[in-house]
Amino acid sequence: MGQELTIKNVNKSFEVNGEKINVLNDINLDIKEGEFVVLVGHSGCGKSTLLKIIAGLEKNDTGLVAAGRQEITEPAADRGMIFQEHRLFPWMSIERNVQLGLKGLAREEKKKLSDQYLELVKLSEFKKAYPRQLSGGMSQRAAIARALATQPKILLLDEPFGALDALTKIELQEELLKIRSRCGNTMIMVTHDIEEAIFLADRIVVMSARPGRIRDVIQVELGKYRDRGGSDFAHYKKKILDYFFEEKAAEPEYNI
Repeated sequence: MGQELTIKNVNKSFEVNGEKINVLNDINLDIKEGEFVVLVGHSGCGKSTLLKIIAGLEKNDTGLVAAGRQEITEPAADRGMIFQEHRLFPWMSIERNVQLGLKGLAREEKKKLSDQYLELVKLSEFKKAYPRQLSGGMSQRAAIARALATQPKILLLDEPFGALDALTKIELQEELLKIRSRCGNTMIMVTHDIEEAIFLADRIVVMSARPGRIRDVIQVELGKYRDRGGSDFAHYKKKILDYFFEEKAAEPEYNI
């Protein structure tokens, strides 16, 4: 099952060449157990930084990030992360890659879990193959299986389908929803693809340009089956695009 997440008054900055760069500004968000939340916004608005803070890979300057009642200060097994690149080790079989995070378990238990999640992502026949023998979509399925094998309550996805062709992306989006239905993980995803966000999310968090703030949180009320060509789908797409067009119109013009 999933886990609730609390983000309260979170700020984050980086120092670049002695200058402080504000990345996230006063982020407040509550995510319910089992919910699928997608973050959208301009490049550099802090979406991936926020995801890394939730993962425990980055530390927020101020505020609180908590999974359940436990403050997040470092990576932990209750949170799994999938990146845009599959990050599989090329010298290991797919089976061994999936078992990588299963430390402290007997060999039989590792095999049972890797078999279970490779079957879930439809890669059972390729468990003895190596990453070089898989397509991009299959490699990303293996990365999903590896993240799920540790049975995390929260699954974090940083543009996991961004590098894939359009048809493979659609296929994996549909598979991800099936996985969510079966496993019940809380899912938080970063994407630049607005259609992907609408197809997957229970709620879409629209972030401003840097420093990232939450401009709106949109509840997607389209039911389980979502028609990408439907008028309701187009309504949500226009609503999100309007935020980006507003920000673009507010940018100062320069005479060059």
